[in-house]
Amino acid sequence: MAKIIAMMNQKGGVGKTTSTINLAACLAVAEKKTLVIDLDPQGNGSISLGLDASQHTECNIYHAMIGQASIKNAIYQTELPYLHICPSDNNLSGAEIELVSLFARESKLKMAFEPVMDDYDYILIDCPPSLGLLTVNALNAADSFIVPMQTEYLAMEGLAQLLNTVRLIKNSLNPNLKMDGILLTMYDGRSSLHKQVTGEIRKHFGEKVFEAVIPRNVKLAECPSFGKPIILYDIESKGSEAYLALAKELILKEREAQGLPELPVEETLADELPEVPNLESSQVETQDQLQ
Repeated sequence: MAKIIAMMNQKGGVGKTTSTINLAACLAVAEKKTLVIDLDPQGNGSISLGLDASQHTECNIYHAMIGQASIKNAIYQTELPYLHICPSDNNLSGAEIELVSLFARESKLKMAFEPVMDDYDYILIDCPPSLGLLTVNALNAADSFIVPMQTEYLAMEGLAQLLNTVRLIKNSLNPNLKMDGILLTMYDGRSSLHKQVTGEIRKHFGEKVFEAVIPRNVKLAECPSFGKPIILYDIESKGSEAYLALAKELILKEREAQGLPELPVEETLADELPEVPNLESSQVETQDQLQ
């Protein structure tokens, strides 16, 4: 069955959607069957992976959650062979109101994608920037969560509220929910403030903070406007290297959690890169970075 990861932070502008689509793309390049659930009414994840909004206005995650369509009909192929997306649009903004009066309203997302659980290795949920009913649905459905977080003090302040919400979800709905880690984003190594905040976060949370750190990177800001993840837009950028490192770290953590042996040096996570449009031959080094 798929490992379901909620990418969550109630603070907007922390790189949550960017991290969701680029981590998913790097997992897909490692030949891990990956599904992105765009649970943000803004639909930025869908746009960032090149979907035209007119393609999915009649069938997306909103229709799957309220029971108007099967999620199998709401899943769309991306440029990467192993990466699919279940998109959203602004109709999802009204879903919280519609769900309030429904039975088992906190479980609608979980029930919606049960039919495809065995079709994927990873399902990443891009949560909205709030702690409302949509985020509760995501946490109830997830095995674990990742918190993308800016290296700024105000971001640290919001983390306490987020973790309190997680505790409530664990106590009442999903006792097996775990934290995969905190992902530091928009890091500027030239800033003493960023270094100081990073040190404080690592001191407090220890191994729960990913070693991979996502830097401020112009290419990461540009690639959504082209509808491509960073590995298809500029694989040699610092942003691409960071997300490849994150994917590797996540896969190795999962193997360790399952008690699987380390991969021998001669083995790779994907013997060959899949045929990917616009992926130049020089970019085969992607696979080497995931070893």
